[in-house]
This record gives sequence, structure tokens and C-alpha cells, in this order.
Amino acid sequence: MSMETVGSEQSREKMKKDKKKRKAETEGPDTPSTSHISSNPMEKKKQKRAVDKERRRVETEKKTEAQQVVVSSELKSNKSAVISPTTSGLPEFHIAVFKDLAAADASIREAAANSLVAELIEVQKAYDILENKEVVEGQLKLEAEKDDGLNNCAPSLRYAVRRLIRGISSSRECARQGFALGMTVLVGAVPCIKVDALLKLIVELLEISSSMKGQDMKDCLLGRLFAYGSIARSGRLTLEWTADKNTPYIKEFVGSLVWLAKKKLYLQEPAVSIILELVDKLPVEVSLNHVLEAPGLKEWFESATEVGNPDALLLALAIREKTGVDNKDFGKLLPFPYSPSRLFSVEHLSLLSNCLKESHFCLPRTHSVWYSLVNILLPENVQQDFDPSAALNSTRKHKKGRKGSSAEEDIEKNLKNFCEVIIEGSLLPSSHNCKNLAFNVLLLLLPKLPTSCIYNVLSYKVVQCLKDILSAKDTNLFKASQYFLREFSEWVKHDDVRRVAVIMALQKHSNGKFDCFTRSKTVKELMAEFKTESGCMLLIQNLVDMFLDEARASEETSDQSQTTDDNSEIGSLEDKDSVGTVGTPDFLKGWVVESLPNSLKHLSLDTNARFRVQREILKFLAVQGLFSSTLGTEVTSFELEEKFRWPKSAISSALCRMCIEQLQLLLSNAQKGEGPQVVPSGLEANDLGAYFMRFLTTLRNIPSVSLFRSLGDDDEKAIKKLQAMESQLSRQERSLGPGIAKNKLHSMRYLLIQLLLQVLLRPQEFSEAASELVICCTKAFRSSDLLASSGDDEAEGDDSPEFMDVLVDTMLSLLPQSSAPMRTAIEQVFKCFCEDVTDDGLHRMLRVIKKDLKPARHQETDSENEDDDDDDVLDIEEAEESDEAEMDETAERHAHVDDSETVVGVEGVTSELPVASDDDSDEGLDDDAMFRLDTHLAKMYNAKKNQAGSETAHSQLALFKLRVLSLLEIYLHENPEKPKVVKIFSSLAHAFVNPHTTEGNEQLGQRIWGILQKKIFKAKDYPKGEVIEFPVLKSLLERNLVLAAKHFKKKKSASSLSKKKLSAALNRFKMINSLAQSSIFWILKIIDTKKRPKSELEEVSCIFREKLEGYLDSKSTRMKCEFLKEVFKRRPRIGYPLFGFLLEKCASAKLQFRQIEALELVIEMLKSFVSSNPDDNSHFAELGSHLAKSGCLVNVLLKNMPDKASRRADVRKFFGKVIQVLTDVELRALFLKALEPDCEAQLKGMFPVLNQ
Repeated sequence: MSMETVGSEQSREKMKKDKKKRKAETEGPDTPSTSHISSNPMEKKKQKRAVDKERRRVETEKKTEAQQVVVSSELKSNKSAVISPTTSGLPEFHIAVFKDLAAADASIREAAANSLVAELIEVQKAYDILENKEVVEGQLKLEAEKDDGLNNCAPSLRYAVRRLIRGISSSRECARQGFALGMTVLVGAVPCIKVDALLKLIVELLEISSSMKGQDMKDCLLGRLFAYGSIARSGRLTLEWTADKNTPYIKEFVGSLVWLAKKKLYLQEPAVSIILELVDKLPVEVSLNHVLEAPGLKEWFESATEVGNPDALLLALAIREKTGVDNKDFGKLLPFPYSPSRLFSVEHLSLLSNCLKESHFCLPRTHSVWYSLVNILLPENVQQDFDPSAALNSTRKHKKGRKGSSAEEDIEKNLKNFCEVIIEGSLLPSSHNCKNLAFNVLLLLLPKLPTSCIYNVLSYKVVQCLKDILSAKDTNLFKASQYFLREFSEWVKHDDVRRVAVIMALQKHSNGKFDCFTRSKTVKELMAEFKTESGCMLLIQNLVDMFLDEARASEETSDQSQTTDDNSEIGSLEDKDSVGTVGTPDFLKGWVVESLPNSLKHLSLDTNARFRVQREILKFLAVQGLFSSTLGTEVTSFELEEKFRWPKSAISSALCRMCIEQLQLLLSNAQKGEGPQVVPSGLEANDLGAYFMRFLTTLRNIPSVSLFRSLGDDDEKAIKKLQAMESQLSRQERSLGPGIAKNKLHSMRYLLIQLLLQVLLRPQEFSEAASELVICCTKAFRSSDLLASSGDDEAEGDDSPEFMDVLVDTMLSLLPQSSAPMRTAIEQVFKCFCEDVTDDGLHRMLRVIKKDLKPARHQETDSENEDDDDDDVLDIEEAEESDEAEMDETAERHAHVDDSETVVGVEGVTSELPVASDDDSDEGLDDDAMFRLDTHLAKMYNAKKNQAGSETAHSQLALFKLRVLSLLEIYLHENPEKPKVVKIFSSLAHAFVNPHTTEGNEQLGQRIWGILQKKIFKAKDYPKGEVIEFPVLKSLLERNLVLAAKHFKKKKSASSLSKKKLSAALNRFKMINSLAQSSIFWILKIIDTKKRPKSELEEVSCIFREKLEGYLDSKSTRMKCEFLKEVFKRRPRIGYPLFGFLLEKCASAKLQFRQIEALELVIEMLKSFVSSNPDDNSHFAELGSHLAKSGCLVNVLLKNMPDKASRRADVRKFFGKVIQVLTDVELRALFLKALEPDCEAQLKGMFPVLNQ
């Protein structure tokens, strides 16, 4: 080949001289001597490194100086380098244009290239018309050689060509790009520049010698590459072939590029891209006769599969696509004969795997060979040929109805082979770069990927790889995996079919735990994007197919070989006994069961469409959870005109229970979402409960279908009674119009349905409650058909209260062990019937709330002593401290540690709580009622008591209380004005204050506090009228005043408690104090709702009189002056009778600081006298009767002024306000007469206005 014989003897001698010169320079006097190198090996290495470093520095400096000299000489000779037309007869040529070719600005480089070419064209034209060319060549050498092959070119043009070739190898700024551009334009515009001369000059001027190392060799190699690229882009080779079909230059040109590709790996891809650019410009026959015949190309193709050469494969694919002719010159890269099926066969892909794996070197960019493969794998018309609905059948086992074309089948097969061999078999098991490449290649498939092929792309191994990467956030591939999932999510954003296929693939290959493994919300967010009925139906259909497709699930399970950290399991299916372990098919089925009802959360459909979706979910849950087939796995119902299927192997009882629970949840959500609309005609029209009952009856009548478990006689009878009663209520409901009666029937029907499912879910536990509920329905909705269907002979004297007592008792019996949907149904029934709740029924509920979670350890038993001693009435400080000390009792209980000595508080609060006396006894319950209620409580204590890891009786009772509180909250919301609210208030206050009622359960305490605040104290309505007896209100008032006056004190043992516990105890004490104050205001508001007799108001005033006396005489009282001021401000009628008493007590107060505080109460009462009713002079007269006592108080204060300045200021402020008020009502003169002379003079000295 010509490039291999280019070196001449002159160049060799010149190279030897340069080598000797560099050696002499490096061994000059400035070079460190090596004669003193130490014999120590380490020191020897260090000194050698220093010598080499100094030598390289000297070489670099000299090379830089030489370049600067050349540049400066060129700049200085610009003027002399301009060819003058007067001396040579040729147009002038400006050499300075070469400087602009290296500019960073692309526009400057382009302008310089155009200017260069324009000047050289003019010079060449003038040179062509000269007769004596030798004269010009002798005058202007410009480095033009006679043997460079550019004999017909002007000296300036020859110089420019050589200068451009040398400049292409420069790494300065953008010289390589600019000089390549200039060469491209120049070679394409000036035909006298011969191609053979260019190829010879490129090799000569950019010669690569064995002595070249590092950057010098790289610059020469890149210079050749850019030079060859300029020739290819100029179009000269096409013109050469047009002129001579047998031109040898195309072969020589391609051979030179192949030589470059073999030389360095980083030249391989750009060299092939230049060849491809040339192939695109040449006809097909040129590719066959010239390109493929280039020297070294055939050998390059043959060795590509062994060494792993993706660029050779890219070139082979491009030439094959261009020519369309099979050729054995491609070696093993392409099959012979060629076809896409042969190319993507397992055998051939195995040969190409090494080539494709090595393409990861150009990351983060994806190699061009992948784009070519994707275009062959998925043609442009692939999406038009495929039916999107084919994706629905991709997860089904039975595909008899699917008839795809052979082209579709070939594409699916090719894609499957490609993913299995290249992605899964070659890239994923390799390095991180290969895994990253695999994700990039899969994303290349997305734009044209058929929906039915998603399962091939998101295969088991791909999903497992994503799980492993995303489960550890510190991996290098974490962001790449996140990007991969984001792109997939964006791709399926507006296509329900794609979204369903992606969800199915991710969950099937991760056993329903993709989000849990990856700690992401990918599947959850995809599930939330279904907004249409068709999309949701499609999802449901595929979920059902996944549940029933047992063969696929078993295949995926058997293929699992990767381990997963147990700590990554944070999903909702934690109980292995409930749905199996992560690696079992039951786990995936459990996800399917849970996902079906959840698919309705984000749907915004009309009523009819939503009902259709709910109906499909209901049928699946009911069939799989309630029934089993005794004859095969398919049963056809001719009445419903549907076919029902079951898995081949019976599902576990845990899955059946899960199906029933989700069925309950579905019915509960349907009941919540129903509006107060009239149900249309038809049994199941938009009524999911009615449809379920009909569906249940129909399937039970099919001989080959049976319940999933056998039932006892009691449960069987209970189910029949529930079905019959629901049917009767349904007929009665349809006959009524909208109203309260219809709502009662509707809510009761759904409670019957929930109870029926509960009987199936937990047999032998709810049959008795079911019978009682049927009796309640018979009494509540009396009609001939209901009485006949009940089969129970009830006494005619039964009245409504007894019915409500039975209903409340039944609901209380259901609450402890009921599911959330059952509780919702109970609450809906209670909401409709709560208006008729009797005192006995309410008392049963309140008794549950007041039940102690744990008996007090120091509880007083002598109630008589408590009644006699006021200090023991509400020992709140001890209760507070005891409550806080018991916060950690649950943890300490198992260690049998008696921490009674470390508790801050002492005796617990027992009987003397702020409740009515009749509320603290159980006299309102008969023996049977007491027995039933105690049975409910006993269930709470005994349920799961002996099971390891189960909830304790303590937590069970706390949950029971929370559920009863929900019913009480409903009652308060629906009946805020009823007298029973007072009874509920007293019981809730009792429960909140008593630390043993909540026993450290913060949620329970907060719930009681919230109900008291929102539903009682801040409610718009409150109990009114004479129905509430005054003694009850009086007792509540007294007890809350005692509670508000209690002081927070600590025992000596409190010092052993932490600051956190003491702070918590103090906070709870403040809450109880606030509760007492709010209770007093609320009770006083009830007392003032009607005009009470004077005697009752006097009793209220007497109560406050006692508290005022204790406030002024005792330090231990916790009563706050601001609270008393607020009471007198809101209820001035209470303060009027106490004004004289207050003046007397202030004058004779034992405690000075209390006396000063009480002055604010006197001012508040004075204001109330004046502002209560300006037209009522009786208040003024009453105020005048107290002037003597007021004067006495002022005399005492003036004679005994406080020592502290702040208190003296308060006294003077009090004097000023008294004088102002009395002046406004024209009683100042009488007031002054009531003062002693000395005191009057002293007061006038303080307030000169009194002298006027």
C-alpha cells in the first residue's frame, strides 16, 4: 500500500538528525547529571523521575519557543507574504487568514475559510492563464515542493494545502476544526488539487514514527482522521469515481481509514463514521466494488467477533442496508444469507454479544450500532402493524382467540431473543457500565416498542436488577435506574394499555413488592394515573388474569435466585401467615387482592360508570373469597350469563380471608360514596349491596359451587336470617322516597351485609349477634312481612326504648372484634337511630369509657372519708403525677418492677370526679344488661391473651373505648341540644381526669379532649330547657370548681423522676385545669338558658362565695383571679350578690397578695353594675348600698399601703378606677363621706381631681 512506502531517505536522515539533536540537548549542561545516582533502589527511582521530569520540561519549553518564533515570523512577514500583482502577475494572498481558522467562534472560522478559498480561486485562475509559470514559481517558493503532486497548482495554493494539512494536526484552540473546514471547502472548490497528491501529502506531513509518544502521536493520528474526513465531505471521491469507474483512490482512502481504526481504539468509531458518510454519497455498486475491496477491511471484519469490535458491526450493517446484497466479506458479523430473523437468532446473537458488550467504552453516549440494531429489530411501521389490545392477551394462558401475522410473531421472537441473549445474558451480568448500557438500550426501544412486547423488555432479570440497584441508594447505578423508571413512566403516561403492561411486569417479577424492594412509589403512582372507566376495567381484567394464571407465577417463583434484605420489606403484607412469604405465589395474589379496591381511589367517574367498575371487583372478590368449585376450575351461571374461574390449586384460607376483608372494604366505600339519591327500579341498580346479595344467592344455588368453608348449624341459620331480613328491608326501601326512614333502612341493610360477611370470616363468633340484630330490625321496621319472616313471637307490649337498648347492646357486642368496614356500618346505623337512644343505652356506652384500663394502685376505698375531706375530693396533683409515672408501666410490667415508690403522685382519682352522682353507679342497668356488658369487657381482656405477639387486653380495651367514643361523637353531633349531652359530658370529663381510665394511652386522652372541646364546649348548640335538673348542674359546678382550685404539688419522691416526666405531668395538670374552667363556663351557660328562680341563683352565688373565701384566705388554692374575673364578666348576675361579701373579705383579708389580686375582681364588679343595663336604676341603688363597705376597704388600704412598689401601684390604680366609676354614676360625693377624714385627705392628695 502507498502509505506504507511513503518514507524517503531524506526524511529518515532528518529524523536521525533530530533524534541526535534532542539527545544532545537533554545531555547538555542544564540537565541533571546521572553520575551521582544513589545505589539505593528507591532513591535511584526518585532521581530518575527527577531527570525525566526536567528533560520533558526543557523539551516543552524549547518546542513552545520554536512555535512562538514561527508564529511571530509569520505575523511579521504578512506584508511580505502578500503576492503583489505588480511583481508576480498574480492576485495577492493574505496568509493572516490562517490565524482566523483557529478561532473559537464558529462564524469567524467559517468566514476565514470562505475568504481563504475565494482568494486561492482567484490566484489559481490567474496562475492558469500565465504563460511563464516557472518565473512565478522561482520568485515565490512558499515551501512548495516540485514532487508533492500539486504541479498544476499555484505556489500559494500549494502552500495553503500543505499549511492546512499541518494545521489540522494542531491542538491549539479550534485549529483542528477550522483547518479541516478550510480544507473541505478548498478541495471541493479547486479541482486542480489531485486526490492522490492529497493522500500522499497527508501521510508525508503527518508522518508517524516509532519515536513518537503521547500527545505528538495523538495529534498526528487525529490530524490524519480530520484530513480524511475533509476529503470525504468535499465530494471529490464521488467525482473521481464519476470520471473513472476504476479509480484506485476510493480503495486507498478506505484502507487508510481502516488502518487508523486498527491503530487506536478511540479512532475506531470516527473512522467508521467517515466511511459511512462516504458510502451514503456513493452509488451501491461503489460500495460493493470499491469499499468492500479496500485493503485490510475483510480481515478487520473477520476478527471483529473475536476482539469485540462494535464499529465493524456497525459498518457491516450499514453497507448491507445500503446495498441489500448478501456478501461473505462481512465474515461472522452478518449471517449468510442475511435476514432479520437470522440476525436475531440465538446462535448469531451469541456471536455478536462480545462486539456489543465492548460498545460500553463510549458511555455516557450510546454507540451508533445500537441505533442500527433497533431500527432493524423494530421497523418504522411496527406500531401500525400491531394491535394494542394484543397486550391484554400477553399474560393469559389461553390464547386461542389470538391470530397474529407472521411478521408480528417474527418481531416478537426477535425482540425476545435480543433481550434474553444480549440484555440479560451479556450486559446485565457484567460490569456497572454494561448495566448502564443495558438500560440505555432498553430506552432506545421505547418509541417503537409494541405494547405486547413490554414483558420481554421488563423481564424477570431486568426487574431483579432494578430491585437490587434501587434497594441500595449508594450504588453508582442508582441515578441511572431512577432515570430508566422515569422514562418508562413518562412513556406510559397517556396510554392505559402500556401502563397496565408495565405494572403487571414490575409486580409479577417482584412478587408484588417492587415498591417495597426499591423504596419507591413507582407502582403506586402508576396505579393512581387511571382516570377512565376503560383504563380501570383493563387493569382489573389483567389483575384477575394474573391471579388465575398460576403457571406463570410458578415459573417466575422457581427462577428466583437472588436474595433480598429483610429490612427492605416495608409493605402492607408483613404477616407471612396471612399471605405467604415473599417468594410464594400467594404473596403476589395478595397484592392483586389488595390492589383491586385501591384502583377506585383516584377515579372520578359518574355514578353508573363507578358502579360498573365496583361490580367487576365485587364479583372477583366474592368468587375467590367465598366460594370454591367442586367440578373443575370453571363454572357458568346461566342466570348471570357469566363464566367464573378459579385457580387450578385451591387458594389458601389466608387469601380467602383477605378477599372477604377487601369485599367488606369495597362495600363500605360504596356506602360512603352514595348520595341521597333515589335508587332506580331494579334490584341492583347502583346499589352494590343489593347486587352482592343477589350474586351471593345465585352462586349458592349452583350445585357445583360451595362455600369455601363448611359452617355450623348456628352460623348457617344466622346467614339465612340475615339474607331474608336484608331482602325484606331492600323491598321496603325501594318503596320509600328519600327521607330519614329510607336512610335507616339503607344503613341497616349494609350492617346486615357486613355482619353476614363477618360470620363467614369468623364462624362461631357472630351468630348470636346476627340473631339479635335481626330482632332489632323486626322491631325497628314493623310490617307484616318482617314479622312473618323473623319467626319470633314478640310481645305486643314491646316499646321503642327496649328496642334501642337491644340495638345498642348488639352494636357494643360487635365493636370489640369488628373490622373497620363493620365499624363504619355500625356508625352509620347509630347515626340514623341515635335520636332514640335511651338513658340505659347511653349509660352502657359511658360505662365502657369510664372503665379503668388498670386499677389504681393506691385507690381509696373509703368513700365516706372522701366526702368528708375536701382535700381528698380531687387529689389532682397526685393523680397527675401518678399518671405520668405509669407511662412506662407497660414496659416495666414484664420485669415485675414495683415502681410505686418512684411515682410522683399518690392516690388515684376515684369517685369524687366532676360528674353527676347518679353517673357513678350502675343502678341504671339490670342484671342481664350488666352481664352482657361485662361479657363484652371480658372478651376484650381474654381475646388473644395467650397468643405470642398478640395485642394485650390493655390495648384491646383502649381500642374498644376509641370505637365507643366514635359513637358518642356521632350522638353529640346529631343531638347537641338534648339533655343527655350533660351526662355524656360528665362521663367524658371523669374519664379524662382519671389517670387510670386512659392509663398512659395518649391517643385515648387526646380523643376525649377533642370531643369535649369541639362537640361540647365550642358547639353552636347546647342543652336547654327545664328538662335538666338544677341539682345535677349544681353538683357538676361544685365539683369542677374544686378541680379548678386544686394546686399542683409534688412529693419528695418526685425528685427521682426525669424532667421529661415532670414536664409531662405539669402539662397534663394544666389541661385538666383548663378543662375545669371550660366546664364551669359551659355549665353556667346552661344555667342561664332560662330564667331561673331566685333561690337557684342564690345557690350558685353561695357556691362561688365559698370559693372566694377560700381564694382570699388560703395559699393552697389554684383558683386564678383571671378566671373569676371572666366568670363575673360573662355572668354578672352571679357577681351582684357577692359584691358586698367581696368588699368585706378584701378589707379583712389575711394574705396581702390575695387582697391586691382581689381588687381586680372589685373593679370588674363595679363595671358590671354600670354597664349591665343603663336604664335599670336598681343596680345603681344596689351599688349605693355598698358605698360604706367600699369606703371601709379604701380606709384599710390607705392605712396599710404595701411595701412593694408594684403592689402600691396596683392599689393606686384601683383607687383611680373606683373614683372614675363612681364619678360616672354621680356617687363620688357619697363615697368620700364614707371615708375617714385622714384617709379622705390622703386620697385627695393622691388625686387632686377630688378637690374640685
